[in-house]
Amino acid sequence: MTALPPTARPTLESGLATLGLEAALADPLLAYLELLARWNRTYNLTAVRDPQEMVVRHLLDSLAMLPHVELLAARGGRLADLGTGPGLPGIPLAIARPGLRVSLVESNGKKARFMREALRTLRLANAEVQERRIEAAGPAGAFDAITARALATLPEILALGAHLLKPDGVLLAMKGVYPEDEIAALPAPWRVLEAHRLHVPGLAAERHLLVVGRRDGATA
Repeated sequence: MTALPPTARPTLESGLATLGLEAALADPLLAYLELLARWNRTYNLTAVRDPQEMVVRHLLDSLAMLPHVELLAARGGRLADLGTGPGLPGIPLAIARPGLRVSLVESNGKKARFMREALRTLRLANAEVQERRIEAAGPAGAFDAITARALATLPEILALGAHLLKPDGVLLAMKGVYPEDEIAALPAPWRVLEAHRLHVPGLAAERHLLVVGRRDGATA
């Protein structure tokens, strides 16, 4: 029996169209969401309990950053999703762009087990689960980008996960209101290279994506 309301598909399809994404993505994204909603009844994988709300706050919110990983995906680059929880934004990004190689870093055992089941069910060969703390994730210096969604402040994310980045690698940080205080607290040699306001279909809240890199490619 499906765990999703009948409104989930039209909401997702409309959102995909607004974001300029392929309608064919709806089926695998809904398969992931149905699995998440089913597991969430038993395990506390996400605080969002309503599957209809998950369409907007999980799927479309994750996919709103897709334009900023397109070049990375096109060249088969590596992205580490730190503190990914049940796989957000990493799994929707991996579904949307098979060329992107995604490492899903999560220390919570139940969430890691769910993600492994999701990868098996969806046959996502371009994603892997690292069930470990962020500071123990690896391999060091192997990733083109790291991302985090509602994990911590910018300096804290870098303190935990900057070891994963190549010298020219970047942090793609998903934020709500533009985090001026966090930006001001960035340690040298880190700086904001780009800042983008994101439009998430169906979500009234403010969303930003910050691209944070080392000044002139300097090593940390």
